[in-house]
Amino acid sequence: MNERKKEILKIIIEEYIKKPKPVGSSSICEKLKVSSATVRNEMAALEDLGYLEKTHTSSGRVPSEKGYKYYVDYLMKPIEMNGEEVLKLQRLFNNTSLELSDVIVKSLEIISDITNYTAIMLGDSVTDNNLKQVEVVPIDSENIIAIVITDKGHVENKSINIKGSNLDEVKKIVELINKLIVGTPINEVVDRLEFDIKPIIGNYIMHHEMLYNAFYSAFSSFKENNDIKTKGKNNILDLPEFNSVEKVKRIVSELDDDNLVSAIRSGDDEKDINIYIGSESNIDDDLTIIKTKYKINNKEGTLAILGPKRMEYDKVVSLLDYIKNNIER
Repeated sequence: MNERKKEILKIIIEEYIKKPKPVGSSSICEKLKVSSATVRNEMAALEDLGYLEKTHTSSGRVPSEKGYKYYVDYLMKPIEMNGEEVLKLQRLFNNTSLELSDVIVKSLEIISDITNYTAIMLGDSVTDNNLKQVEVVPIDSENIIAIVITDKGHVENKSINIKGSNLDEVKKIVELINKLIVGTPINEVVDRLEFDIKPIIGNYIMHHEMLYNAFYSAFSSFKENNDIKTKGKNNILDLPEFNSVEKVKRIVSELDDDNLVSAIRSGDDEKDINIYIGSESNIDDDLTIIKTKYKINNKEGTLAILGPKRMEYDKVVSLLDYIKNNIER
């Protein structure tokens, strides 16, 4: 890839990002001050190399998935955010009256508004946590708080009504859980309750059915807590790439699927910012996911932006980098 080919590829991708129409040789000639024959030859060579594609309706070219990847890896430079964008985010991060979780969610709203893309926050997943301890705190004679603690410091609590039972019986079931299933992965705890605790609980506790159901419910809700926040979910549907009714239905369905969205959390995270283009997104070939992980104390989360392959990569990378640095500050 010589310098002229790089320049032409960069111009075509950046023009196509602004307006999704095939890019012809004339606009490139003006910028590079070279003949149209030279540009056409270079564009044909880029097409042969797999970086550009030709459409049936125009003599111009559009970037291929391979072209976008080359652009992201070698040609793109993050751009500086403008003053208004910085001011909005600075005002948010300097607001000491807000909890950090609220700041993160509101920063996603700002990113979604600025880019017109879909922004997602995935909190710390509990599925890779093991049960460390269960504790109970009495509220009154009929209500307790059950506290579940994992080996990675995740804490979840749930109110439980124990009317018809008593605190001594509650303590017995907690002793059984701590004795028999501590160390179990959180997503397997409900199964261990069913097969290890349920068959023997009646030997120790008079009102065992009610208490068993209460703790089963508490662990089930803890297992399912994935803490997913999505902003601007419908933004992506306004883009020309997604004007097919069938495609819109499928993408809406996939964005509503918490399991599929949670999968964005996993993946190859070698860099501060990771970019998954087209088929790499595992959602749609016309979609790109740009994501970053943040770490606060012993908790991790993931921020992701979903947009078209012709996403403003330089802008999104700058925004995510700014937010990540401020969260971890």
